[in-house]
Amino acid sequence: MFVQCKCSLVSNSEIKHVYMNLLENKLARYDEPQKAKAAGIYPYFRAISSEQDTEVIMNGKKVLMFGSNCYSGLVNDERIKQAAIEATEKYGTGCAGSPFLNGTLDLHKQLERKLAEYEGKEDAMIYSTGFGVNLGVISTLTGRDDYILWDEQDHASIIEGRRLSFSNSLKYKHNDMASLEAQLKKCEPDRVKLIVTDGVFSMEGDVCKLPDIVDLAHKYNASIMVDEAHGIGVFGEGGRGVCDHFGLRDEVDLIMGTFSKSIASLGGFIATSKVITNYLRHHSRSYIFTASITPASTAAAMKAIDIMIAEPERQEHLWKITHEALQGFRDMGCEIGHTETPIIPLFIRDNNKTFAITRDLLNEGIFVNPVVSPAVAPNDTLIRFSLMATHTHEQVSFALEKIQKVFRSYGLVP
Repeated sequence: MFVQCKCSLVSNSEIKHVYMNLLENKLARYDEPQKAKAAGIYPYFRAISSEQDTEVIMNGKKVLMFGSNCYSGLVNDERIKQAAIEATEKYGTGCAGSPFLNGTLDLHKQLERKLAEYEGKEDAMIYSTGFGVNLGVISTLTGRDDYILWDEQDHASIIEGRRLSFSNSLKYKHNDMASLEAQLKKCEPDRVKLIVTDGVFSMEGDVCKLPDIVDLAHKYNASIMVDEAHGIGVFGEGGRGVCDHFGLRDEVDLIMGTFSKSIASLGGFIATSKVITNYLRHHSRSYIFTASITPASTAAAMKAIDIMIAEPERQEHLWKITHEALQGFRDMGCEIGHTETPIIPLFIRDNNKTFAITRDLLNEGIFVNPVVSPAVAPNDTLIRFSLMATHTHEQVSFALEKIQKVFRSYGLVP
């Protein structure tokens, strides 16, 4: 078939090619990765050819890993690997469907019961990713006349969840309780108000002011959801997170967590009341329309929780090396902000310099993550240094020595 176009015959395939080029031409204007690659400082998609541990293999060389989110250090634990193998042998490699239809295993239900007990809630739901939890829960719970109140430094998944919601969205300044209260005052008293915050903020390592948030929730009849992705395995008895650390699990309506960090697997969960899970199971689109997590991921998560509860010495060691590293960076003269966790931001405040330092540290045998705009403001760019319970004191000391060397070469420390 042909169509007439400005006195010439043009085929439909040619028209389609023109429109595709319009899309590609638009996207081709984004060339920041190419510029970084040309400058030799592109820091992403660095291939690892070994297990994810405190030491990894990259380009045939050993590198110390200080860029992992597995604070418990369990991601390479033999007991967890064996649990994943046994589950795969029994159930296969996948579920071939969503939990709403054919994708629910008895193994999934066991994990949900374990998570509910772990977080002190009536019920829990498993999602295929942590991102999917926040996307599916936050976008579903509140209606057009309701309110979502969120910290300006909340994780991207929280931001995407509130974007999908039809509710009124009110942002408050980071960990600023006066700002949160000012936003609560704008809300209609008889409408649902959901405060959503990270427990531990993933880039700068500071902790939410949960006791103050609870007080404000009581005052304004609001509900609370806490993202414990970076709190589990770090805070609380058995690594239960910030809500447990503050003794406020009963005051928090929804506790969210991921399996991809301290729980050493893949997936996520929401722990809450049965009234809320009943609604979410029948309305949350990222739950209903996504295939269930694999049997291997499910079994691995269950085993990781058991180990965190049974081995508190892991958490104790994590805090020892965290305090050691925090003091080392302070003595070095690094700017580390308000962190009080195993996530330690080393502020650079320049995009290209952050990339270059990441490259130089890798050459020195230290893997860290660059955090640049738009993930943070251009003047807040940083190196994200994170610890695992399996790091040794010697590894931390070696990293501090190499970081001091590189930072001195850039004039960042004396």
